[in-house]
Amino acid sequence: MYASNFVEGVDFSLYLILSISVFFLVGITAVMIYFLFRYSKKNNPVATNIEGSHTLEIIWTAIPTILVLIMFWYGWTGYRPMLTAPDDAIEIEAVGQMWKWTFNYENGKSSDSLVIPLDKSVKLNLVSKDVLHSLYIPAFRIKQDVVPGKDYSMWFIGQKLGKYDILCAEYCGQLHSYMLSTVSVVEESKYEEWLVSAPDTNGEHPGLTLMKKNACLSCHTQDGTRLVGPSFKGLLGRNETIIIDGNDHEITVDGDYIRNKIKNPTNSLVKTYQSGLMPALPLTNDEISLMDEYISGIK
Repeated sequence: MYASNFVEGVDFSLYLILSISVFFLVGITAVMIYFLFRYSKKNNPVATNIEGSHTLEIIWTAIPTILVLIMFWYGWTGYRPMLTAPDDAIEIEAVGQMWKWTFNYENGKSSDSLVIPLDKSVKLNLVSKDVLHSLYIPAFRIKQDVVPGKDYSMWFIGQKLGKYDILCAEYCGQLHSYMLSTVSVVEESKYEEWLVSAPDTNGEHPGLTLMKKNACLSCHTQDGTRLVGPSFKGLLGRNETIIIDGNDHEITVDGDYIRNKIKNPTNSLVKTYQSGLMPALPLTNDEISLMDEYISGIK
């Protein structure tokens, strides 16, 4: 049993093209080596003119053309079914942002990993919040680029129970290689049970939950180490040099600064860090206060 409904078609096309390529690689190399010795000066001291052959020219034109058309046909028949999802497909929104995938279900549930029912059509509506991403599920043999401001989708059927890797296949910045997730294919009854269950936060602070949901921890650490953005450790009350309109300003980080930074991230830049990476987050004042409360506890 294949992991998805597209594996067989994609793999057959790959093996077909690879086999033809290897055949010609070995064949042409063998002919070159033969000619090298057969027509060397030692074996053929007197050069002779070889007349052209129309039959040979037709053969080496016709056969490659037929082979290319065969490769195109199997490639197209494997790719064409990927273009249109069935009408009864389960629709899930897949949101890419630096550097995290988020999956939003029709009932309002969100998850950092994808969970789908066995043998059911699933359509992913792809969205990027910032830069170019590419959602890639190697085991399913599917990949789709996601460009900000444009609508894309992909669909598939998970045909084998298990957990499979999800990668970002387009370089999207410093932590591109850490943009990892998983897709779990489960029995339909377990999927329905998971879909209506409350997210397991293990009693964590709601501010931390919001940070995870909005990919804050993809750019900011909690242990003081430097990443794309300043660390949250000891952030509140810390003196920082920020740049506003090209001028340096010394500030003490407080709740108002964090609130303004979340809502208007391009208004200022912490010195020595790169600008333009942080998107504006659609958070309420209450949600920002929860994040402030959590950050204040990271000493």
